[in-house]
Amino acid sequence: MPTTRRSALKTAAASLIAAGVPTAQAAPKGRLKQSACRWCYQKMELDDLCRQGAEMGLSAIDLVKPEEWPTVKKYGLVPSMVYGAGTIKDGWNRKESHDRLEKDAREAIKLAAEAKLPNVITFSGNRAGLPDDQGRDNCILGLRRVKKIAEDNGITICLELLNSKVNHKDYQCDHTAWGVEVMKGVDSPRVKLLYDIYHMQIMEGDIIRTIRDNFQYIAHFHTGGVPGRHELDDTQELQWRTVAKAIADLNFEGYFAHEFVPTKDPMASLRQAVELCTV
Repeated sequence: MPTTRRSALKTAAASLIAAGVPTAQAAPKGRLKQSACRWCYQKMELDDLCRQGAEMGLSAIDLVKPEEWPTVKKYGLVPSMVYGAGTIKDGWNRKESHDRLEKDAREAIKLAAEAKLPNVITFSGNRAGLPDDQGRDNCILGLRRVKKIAEDNGITICLELLNSKVNHKDYQCDHTAWGVEVMKGVDSPRVKLLYDIYHMQIMEGDIIRTIRDNFQYIAHFHTGGVPGRHELDDTQELQWRTVAKAIADLNFEGYFAHEFVPTKDPMASLRQAVELCTV
């Protein structure tokens, strides 16, 4: 008997399940593409994290190395933010680092493009006595050197906003306004901010209005409960569902990645965050 379309679809779905690949039923609900940062689940095998993440509706995994990309992709997930150039302490705010960072950025962008990934991360670096206006201008000069290769390859370079009050003392890109000045100076659709909600709540608060006012310069989000950088639950000062809804209402098309350190069962905490932010 000829195979009907319905039975063929059932057979295909069964094959995907048998192979451990999530089917359309496991697709994330809601308007945000949610991700989870690998480093928060270091004690877990990446395979387990990806399998359970796909089952609970994640779209992606953040901050994974090239050798880990195949495992992420095996479960239908995207390596949504990968390592680019520099470190938190050593970034684009030093002219003497620009040659090295340009080389690293070009290599990272090439790898990401070959793997059809969306974003690479980068950093301003620490002040170490450097005035903010000089650090800003140096970041603009450095990122201008790599914006064309990012544009040509369809990869977005994401400069991360971090707090310098609690976690990353002396980091220079520690306020949204400073990061936006860099973005305006670089002037590229492929150089944007990674807006870390946890860090910016510590530094300046006023999260929703700040996101709305600067939305055109933001490509990616990270979460984390304040205080403590733990679960997105009732111990935290932000209403995360309200924040998620505000971002979704802006028709955000990038990734909304959870970057909190679980204090309870890791997968239960991650599932709770995903459900809370499914809007």
